[in-house]
Amino acid sequence: MTAVATRTVRVVAALIPGPHDGQRFLVQQRLPGGSRALLWEFPGGKVEAGETDEAALARECREELDVELSVGRRLWENRHTYPDLTVELVLYGARLVSGEPKPLGAHALAFKTPAEMQSLPFCEADIPLLDDLVAGRLGALD
Repeated sequence: MTAVATRTVRVVAALIPGPHDGQRFLVQQRLPGGSRALLWEFPGGKVEAGETDEAALARECREELDVELSVGRRLWENRHTYPDLTVELVLYGARLVSGEPKPLGAHALAFKTPAEMQSLPFCEADIPLLDDLVAGRLGALD
């Protein structure tokens, strides 16, 4: 049996605390009709060639949420293989600098506590991240 080569993409995500409640973080629901439709994930996206993680995260959040971010330290990373691709997922702490998040590239947005997130259907690559977040293993955002 021949192994199927899948493409690998580097994906950056932001752990963004709520503006009025630092115990809640922004999550987004993927658009219907695409891959992993209507599953939940942390905001972010693919890193383009020649782009730093931080620049990609700021760009993706500008394009998909209409917000400006201050990107902090790397909090977590993992690799997950789906049938169609392998994702190198890297999570950064981030803070909203300006703008109110709008679902420009998402079906829905919500500020949820880690415990509340556990009741949402998340993308498989995000589940170990969510487990670590709930268990308090990510440390301080900054």
